Amino acid sequence: MSATLYERIGQFYDSSSSLWEQVWGEHMHHGYYGTDEKQRKERRQAQIDLIEELLQWADVEQAQHILDVGCGIGGSSLYLAQKYNAQATGITLSPFQANRATQHAQAMGLSQKAEFLVANAQNMPFADNSFDFVWALESGEHMPDKVKFMQECYRVLQPGGKLVMVTWCHRPTDAKSGGILTADEQKHLNEIYQVYHLPYTIALPEYEAIARNLNLNSIRTADWSTAVAPFWDVVIDSALNPTAILGLILSGWETIQAALSLGLMQRGYQRGLIRFGLLCGIK
Repeated sequence: MSATLYERIGQFYDSSSSLWEQVWGEHMHHGYYGTDEKQRKERRQAQIDLIEELLQWADVEQAQHILDVGCGIGGSSLYLAQKYNAQATGITLSPFQANRATQHAQAMGLSQKAEFLVANAQNMPFADNSFDFVWALESGEHMPDKVKFMQECYRVLQPGGKLVMVTWCHRPTDAKSGGILTADEQKHLNEIYQVYHLPYTIALPEYEAIARNLNLNSIRTADWSTAVAPFWDVVIDSALNPTAILGLILSGWETIQAALSLGLMQRGYQRGLIRFGLLCGIK
């Protein structure tokens, strides 16, 4: 990862995470609204439901040593640590997020169960075969080298351990899916990349090809774009309340720009360009 991109991502989340937590809580990821997107529920419940639906889909029945790659302020890490009575380690590029996640662990009485570090997911500070469950929820889109990222997830995973990765993708580019991206689609993606400090995204079949080259076993993939797309409508609505608006002003221009650009993601789902891709496999 280039130092410049590394710093930009860290700074973006340093400045925006406090507002996110204030307005939306500790879970910094999509919510789940049913396979037909018709379920109506409170936003935080939708986010919890996403975690539970993912665990059920991936058939994760137990875990002892969990790695949360791109842990945010610890929402998923701590949820998983409690659910499985496991040791959880979270890594993030943001010192603010790592510190806030540590504070959450202390408040929940989980200091002995959870640890949060500032670390590069493409060069993790862990020995081979360290974790029996690697969880990467909406972090792959930030990785400038998708192959290296998945190689690192594989390296630190114990034999027999499970990888569950969920990431923003663009639509497949095979002939059945519409062929290569159009100039307008690429322009739309580039605008999203600029706002959210993403180097690029790839299609879910490309992630699957990387996983197969790593010799992951029992590989499964799924596209849950329909199930999560309503989340952006909810976020846009909640961003209009006075607390959020004041928080935006105090958080600085980058966070304001990201909020003003929420419609990019909303329209990306509506046109089928942005996809919510799932992958799981066993080492």
